[in-house]
Amino acid sequence: MELYDQIKDLEFTIESYDLHYKEQNSSGDFARTSIILDVQDEKPSSPGFTRPCTQISLSGNGSRGWGEDVIYDKVDHHALIESTTLLPLTGEYTIESFSATLNELDLFPDRPPEREASRFYRRWAFESAALDLALKQAELNLATIINRDYNPVRFVVSNRLGDPPTFDRIATWLELNPDLEFKLDATSDWSDDLIEDLAATNAIQILDLKGQYQGTMVDQPADPSLYRQLINQFPNALIEDPVLTNETQSLFDGQSHRITWDAPITDIHSIKELPFEPDWLNIKPSRFGTLKRLFDTIEYCLDHEIKMYGGGQTELGVGRQHIHALASLFYPSTPNDIAPRTYNHPEPTPGLPTSPLSPPSNPRGLEWR
Repeated sequence: MELYDQIKDLEFTIESYDLHYKEQNSSGDFARTSIILDVQDEKPSSPGFTRPCTQISLSGNGSRGWGEDVIYDKVDHHALIESTTLLPLTGEYTIESFSATLNELDLFPDRPPEREASRFYRRWAFESAALDLALKQAELNLATIINRDYNPVRFVVSNRLGDPPTFDRIATWLELNPDLEFKLDATSDWSDDLIEDLAATNAIQILDLKGQYQGTMVDQPADPSLYRQLINQFPNALIEDPVLTNETQSLFDGQSHRITWDAPITDIHSIKELPFEPDWLNIKPSRFGTLKRLFDTIEYCLDHEIKMYGGGQTELGVGRQHIHALASLFYPSTPNDIAPRTYNHPEPTPGLPTSPLSPPSNPRGLEWR
């Protein structure tokens, strides 16, 4: 595969690594931990939701490469931060040899993760940090190494609508910026009036049914009545992660081109296991774990004319730059669910960056400031 071949032989040196814990919670506190705890004020992302992340820094030859571990369980972050087991990462590598080294390491040295997907998330943090470091040491950015240009990035705003869900949040956003577009998590407690109000905006680009999630706080079981309403009321919206059962599959007759997938997509094999060849996919880099799986999958989609849009995991730090950079290079004009972090604050705020986001004037490494 050509894309991965363009980065796999990049050379770099690691002299040390650092861990910086961040937490954004519903009380409005934002904490950051390296060796010392430094507490800052920050708005929460949503009521009742605490988002932990660990920023991983690899240093060498005067440069520093960053990645973000987006595991959702705080206990897994604290286990790594507080571990007395140092990972043997120092040395000289290529991107490919570093990935091979990670294959032999346990990135959860003191206890297994709470859920298996977390292994992919942590692996991505180290691999993306390595690519960032390798590019910086070579005085390159991702666009230059793969012979592509950074383009303005269209984004949609992904919000939940409260409990009980109301139209108020969307109405406020549209008052602040009538051109905003949205990706929304559709739930069975959406009323008929709410669905009609949302449909009338013509601003809803993606409806996420969360049907492929299991054991999370956002699980949404198959709901034929809800699916029918959404298919009919939002004729141009993409529909993400439905549950296709005997009751729901027939609802999508003639509409399969609108179905897109997120949670199941971790590599090329996972695409081939879908019930039909997709027209659309949500690409979340952290789900892939390795750079090879990510770039091979992107190339597969390009070769098979599968349209992509970017997705994130409520990143708090550099991880959001990385998903912006990838979207800018490979799928800049699609409804990318990668709005700047300020759009996740509880209350809509004026003066935020608008879509599309302009590319950086002087990008370094995997950064996209």
